[in-house]
Amino acid sequence: MKQLKILAVDDDPFTLKMLDKKLVKEGYDIETAQDGVEAGKLISQKFYDIIITDLVMPGGVDGMDVLESAKAKNKETEVILLTAHASVENAVEAMRKGAADYLKKPVNFYELTLRLEKIRNYKKLLKNAQDLREAMDVTERNASQTIQHLEMSVAELQSIVYEIRQVIMSQSIDPKKCVDMVLDIVSS
Repeated sequence: MKQLKILAVDDDPFTLKMLDKKLVKEGYDIETAQDGVEAGKLISQKFYDIIITDLVMPGGVDGMDVLESAKAKNKETEVILLTAHASVENAVEAMRKGAADYLKKPVNFYELTLRLEKIRNYKKLLKNAQDLREAMDVTERNASQTIQHLEMSVAELQSIVYEIRQVIMSQSIDPKKCVDMVLDIVSS
C-alpha cells in the first residue's frame, strides 16, 4: 500500500513542529497548516488519507469545521481531533460527524502512531476488499462470456445432430456408416 498522506493542523507552532518531526521519522508523508483556514485551502486542492487537527483554533475555522470540510471533500479521509479541552460532548459530536479518533493534548506520540497504524490497516483492508471485488467482477464477466460461447457451440452441435438424424431417416443409411460420418464431422 502506498504511503499515507497526512495533513497536520494546529495553531501551536511547537505542536505542529513536533507532529511534523515525529511523523516524518515514522515514514509518513506529512504537510502542515497553521490554522483551519489554511487547512481548508489545502483540503480543497488535494487528497489526504488522514488529517490530524487541533479542535480549538482561532480564525473562525476550528477542528470541527476542518473535519466537516474534509468529509465533504472525500469521505475516505480519516480525521483525528486533538484537544487540550477534552469533553465527552465534544468527543461524541466529533465521532458523530465522522472523526476516526479523538486524542487529548499534549500528544502522546506512541498512542498517535497506534491510531495511525489502525487507520493504515483499515485502509489496507478496504483496498484489498476493493481489489477482490474487481477481480470477482472480471471473473464473472469472463465466465459469462465462456458460458455464452459454450451455449452457442452446443446449439451448433445440436443443429448438426438434428441434420444428421434427418439425413439418416430420409435415406436409410447403414448405422455403422452413420457413426463414421458423425465422427468425421465432429473431428473437423
